[in-house]
Amino acid sequence: MSRKHRITILAGDGIGPEVMNGAIRILDAAEAKFGFTVERSEHLVGGAAIDATGHPLPPETLTACEQADAILFGSVGGPKWENLPPEIQPERGALLPLRKHFGLFANLRPGVCLPALTHASPVKQELIADGFDVLCVRELTGGIYFGSPKGRHEENGEPVALDTMIYKKSEIERIARVAFTAAMSRKKQLLSVDKSNVLASSVLWRETVIEISREFPEVQLSHMYVDNAAMQLIRRPGSFDVLVTENLFGDILSDEMAMISGSLGMLPSASLGRQGDNGLYFGMYEPSGGSAPDIAGQGIANPIAQVLSLAMLLRFSLGENAAAEAIENAVAKTIADGFRTGDIATGRDGETKVGTQAMVEAILARF
Repeated sequence: MSRKHRITILAGDGIGPEVMNGAIRILDAAEAKFGFTVERSEHLVGGAAIDATGHPLPPETLTACEQADAILFGSVGGPKWENLPPEIQPERGALLPLRKHFGLFANLRPGVCLPALTHASPVKQELIADGFDVLCVRELTGGIYFGSPKGRHEENGEPVALDTMIYKKSEIERIARVAFTAAMSRKKQLLSVDKSNVLASSVLWRETVIEISREFPEVQLSHMYVDNAAMQLIRRPGSFDVLVTENLFGDILSDEMAMISGSLGMLPSASLGRQGDNGLYFGMYEPSGGSAPDIAGQGIANPIAQVLSLAMLLRFSLGENAAAEAIENAVAKTIADGFRTGDIATGRDGETKVGTQAMVEAILARF
């Protein structure tokens, strides 16, 4: 009997629809190969939704997401909508409300540099000769971005701005469990990044992560201050496996990881929320890059981040681990065989420069 799932597809703006089309073709192949079915519901979001309905997150889109096992998201935004009121701009009016509505507290962002693409990284080649594969687990709904009090006022006639970094133990416990679980499926190594030599919130963070580590005795836990972690990611990225950290630190470190990986067009992400009794998460999966309106419609965008986001969805929300691994292996083989979209092409011998659809075809041929 075929396993049945349901997802909502939100392609969005810019290059979103064209790279999403590639991911859907990969999903079709995965269904046929691995014996499951995915009911898809496609809806407008972001600028496309504003143009059609006047709002970046129409009620029917939100309802469809509520009825799904997961959301496969493209990208939103562009110059066309930058001058709208902030609350109805594509990012603030769609992406952030979706994260808040579904309590997507855990952001999983891989930083992967395949051996065939080490030349695209700004890090010295001798430091990354074999490539690297790091997973950043970032707490997404707490910390200084959401802490209260927050705002501006005057003291003795001088403007003062205030942001509050606050974490509850329960918030740290749940993100730590996600990170330890992820580490169990990899090298069983977890680095917790904090600033416990300065911040009270980081002291609680470290104490709580150590406490949760007792539930995962097979995982080797270590700790590092965030400033040192930022340096070591450049100095020895291959020594990292899984790192877990709070919202602000994770925002910064995951962008650093993306930069040293060589191209945002290669990097997926997952934002996870509630976990079911079956161990699977409701989540939203999207490329780490943006809508790239400057190349939209030209058929040259790199679809790999969207395809790998699909693989993460299959693994974490649908439990189709074999299909996820097959997609990731097909992507790695395609890159090893020299296929390159413009963002990762260098003109070296052995490279074949291709557009969006040709890259998808190459992945399908190796699936």
